Amino acid sequence: MYAVTGASGALGRLVLNTLLEKVAADRIVALVRDPAKLADMAARGVTVRPFDYNAPESLSAALNGIDRLLLISSSEVGQREAQHCAVIDAAKVAGVKFIAYTSILNADSSPAMLAGEHRATEALLKKSAIPHALLRNGWYTENLTAGAASAIEHGVLLGNSGEGRISTAARADYAEAAATILTGASDTAQVYELAGDEAFTLGEFAAALTSASGKLVVYKDIPEPDYAATLEQAGVPGPFAKVLADSSVGSAGGALFDDGHMLSRLVGRPTTPWRETLKEAVNE
Repeated sequence: MYAVTGASGALGRLVLNTLLEKVAADRIVALVRDPAKLADMAARGVTVRPFDYNAPESLSAALNGIDRLLLISSSEVGQREAQHCAVIDAAKVAGVKFIAYTSILNADSSPAMLAGEHRATEALLKKSAIPHALLRNGWYTENLTAGAASAIEHGVLLGNSGEGRISTAARADYAEAAATILTGASDTAQVYELAGDEAFTLGEFAAALTSASGKLVVYKDIPEPDYAATLEQAGVPGPFAKVLADSSVGSAGGALFDDGHMLSRLVGRPTTPWRETLKEAVNE
């Protein structure tokens, strides 16, 4: 049996859809805080079980019968280590034979604020002795296209990445890789540094926004604190605004760049071109 945590999230849903192309629905378990959010998957034959990272006493029962688990990192930055620890402990009790975990690109060396909890989780997995794979995901192209409408409206794309190159891929690419690893035969601990085939600067991204929208968009590099404040003013919660600003400045030093092409090898095709994802976002 295969299980996916955080299954109602943007990545989790894409993983479920890909799994349904690979294995029978009755071999898939979707683990989610609110099962009602996955009524459509239940209707397709997927087993949906309640699974709350913050209710550790209930987790091992929810993992009963699971052989291979995809642990999608929690969205609650600052609480991830404790939540992931609870899942790993429960997996050990339940006899889960393999865990794939969605970490961050170059987690062992990344200066990004986000990397700390991922490193801690990777250490917990190693300590658990459960065979596992570390899916060190790079930046999603959608992380950038989410702000496309605002950039087009104001004619400026803000950031603090300088000329740093960012190797993004579509969220669906990472989901396909996760499903491939989850349904694979390997139980050997492995590390996968995953990123898009083509890298770009935010200046190039702004130019692509101009081309796609027909409206001039320029990239403006601003100090990290100012960028975080701007994000917060736009409605991004303060702590997450700081995380995004930190990631942006990290990309100036190459933290979001990778040219190993491991992601495209895993999915057996080139990663989705970032310009294609951008155009789709602009035309929505």
